[in-house]
Amino acid sequence: MEGRMNQHYPFELVPLPYAYNALEPYIDELTMRLHHDKHLQTYVNNLNAALESYPELHNWTIEQLLYYSERVPEKIRTAVINNGGGVYNHEFYFANLAPAAKNSAPRGNLLAAISAQFGSLDAFKAAFKAQALAVFGSGYAWLVVNKDGKLEIITTKNQDSVLPLCACPVLGIDVWEHAYYLKHYNVRADYIDDWFKVLNWQSAEQNFEKCVRVR
Repeated sequence: MEGRMNQHYPFELVPLPYAYNALEPYIDELTMRLHHDKHLQTYVNNLNAALESYPELHNWTIEQLLYYSERVPEKIRTAVINNGGGVYNHEFYFANLAPAAKNSAPRGNLLAAISAQFGSLDAFKAAFKAQALAVFGSGYAWLVVNKDGKLEIITTKNQDSVLPLCACPVLGIDVWEHAYYLKHYNVRADYIDDWFKVLNWQSAEQNFEKCVRVR
């Protein structure tokens, strides 16, 4: 999320850090183009439209808008939560993927924390997949560092953010159907398995270290 830090209104679409076809065969090029250029762009546009007439919010970062959403005027609060969450969640999702050839297993402190909390990496993957499958309708599954400084798997509905939950995200999967339907149809389980193959563990490790520092 470094590309978004300290950015504020008017928000702009952050480019993908890899080519649209870089995640194939696990996530296809057309899905990436539609997901990033259409879905995410719509959230960016809608967030800017909601904030346009509120100059007092123009210097707020995306994180501030979501974490302090109760301070946002009631008239636009829902629009900011939905569209700001859509921007934040999608940017986090895209930033933490990488071509499979560059993918690696977690190491160091993150692997140790996963093993301590879940028993093993395989046990974590099974628990995470179960939570992602259990999301009813649209939403996300996350591995976060919670307010007690422990790793925890949580889910959010629609485009709700983990930030108001005092949770610091380490990794997250988008389980809206637009993230996988063109390739995986309605088989979310296959999409989750393929997502693990392009999960950028190095980025997740950096997220984890950052989360630990702020706890």
